[in-house]
Amino acid sequence: MKVIVFGATGTVGKLAVEELLKAGHAVTAFARNPAKLEIKDPKLTHFVGDALKASDVRSAVKGHDAAVITLGSGMSRKSIVRSKGTLNVINAMQVHGVRRLVCQSTLGAHESWSNLNFWWKHVMFGMLLKPVFEDHELQEEMVRASGLDWTIVRPGAFTDAPANGAYKENFPATERKLTLKIPRADIAAFLSRQVSDASYLGRAVSISN
Repeated sequence: MKVIVFGATGTVGKLAVEELLKAGHAVTAFARNPAKLEIKDPKLTHFVGDALKASDVRSAVKGHDAAVITLGSGMSRKSIVRSKGTLNVINAMQVHGVRRLVCQSTLGAHESWSNLNFWWKHVMFGMLLKPVFEDHELQEEMVRASGLDWTIVRPGAFTDAPANGAYKENFPATERKLTLKIPRADIAAFLSRQVSDASYLGRAVSISN
């Protein structure tokens, strides 16, 4: 498949690009500076663009079979790149008839709020990262309303540990026995798997150790 990754130079996005290439997909890395990837592969194409510019996104999406969104705001606590960028991707996919969308969100969004502990509910997402969290929830609402063949992936907090595949997936909102953490490499592998796996089509799935 031809897959475009938005947020391709982020900490998860870069790993997702690598996993998609390993799986045999032709991958387009969309970013303001995709050369930062430093990945050499004949199946990899760079597209220089800004996810907040609808025209850039529309040009990039054309001709692809699927899109993976791993957009992040870096150190900013007030960025709306997730929601606005995702809306641009959705609009472009609708224009060009691209159906498959895999979007990385966060554990805690909407009904998965119940999975969080006191620290995440009241300190991190309740105060320190409240705007970021609200942008994730808006992002999810846009994906659900898109009419596309979507899957939302809700990972726990990122770690730099190597992938081990030992995480839990598709657990209910009542699940409490979680560390609320997961390696970035495991998230990337899971995102890559969703592109050609319809098991979670039209669903938001949580993953965490």
